Amino acid sequence: MTSEITNFFLVAVTSFFTLMNPLGIMPVFMGMTSTLERKDQIRTATKAMTVAFFAILGFAFTGQLLFSFFGISVDSFRVVGGILFFLLGQDMLQARLGRFKIEDDTSVRKYIGDISVTPLAIPMICGPGVITNSIVLMEDAHTPLLKGTLILAILLISLISLAVLIGATKISKWMGETGTNIMMRLMGLIVMVIAVEFFFSGLTPILQRIFLVQH
Repeated sequence: MTSEITNFFLVAVTSFFTLMNPLGIMPVFMGMTSTLERKDQIRTATKAMTVAFFAILGFAFTGQLLFSFFGISVDSFRVVGGILFFLLGQDMLQARLGRFKIEDDTSVRKYIGDISVTPLAIPMICGPGVITNSIVLMEDAHTPLLKGTLILAILLISLISLAVLIGATKISKWMGETGTNIMMRLMGLIVMVIAVEFFFSGLTPILQRIFLVQH
């Protein structure tokens, strides 16, 4: 039993770390928060990871039920996620992120609320891959102990991701505005490529089902 729990924990940790990809999200976070003060950057990272953590748990426990109830599929989520990623990458490619001008505390709070939920928490951290992984692993967790192990693994990776994002603020200051813009443009191109992969990985099965029904 101990061996089963250990193996399940290692699978959950490695898969969630790969899919959440905090190192890949870091440049995006740096670009979007480069004009914010240190405390506001930390607040943004904390809120984004908190929202993502509870969203992952929510999908893990209710994902299949919600998808069935609303008649949607993970493929549809991939298509929408791909579109959002593409638009985000386009802004990054033109170095338009981080152009937010701080006028007062109210506008700062609104901006943090906007970007921490979308696109940072969903779909960047809690994307189609993470959602699918959480649903599959929760189905595999056939005992309360394994379910607790899965929750612990998600919490651990969320804390690691939070630490990476908080550390990104120091890197952003060290790189300066020019360095951040260069990093943003490079990562924008990568994000747009990922967006295309997301879009077509979701669209292909949908089209296959459509043509299958027609024939």
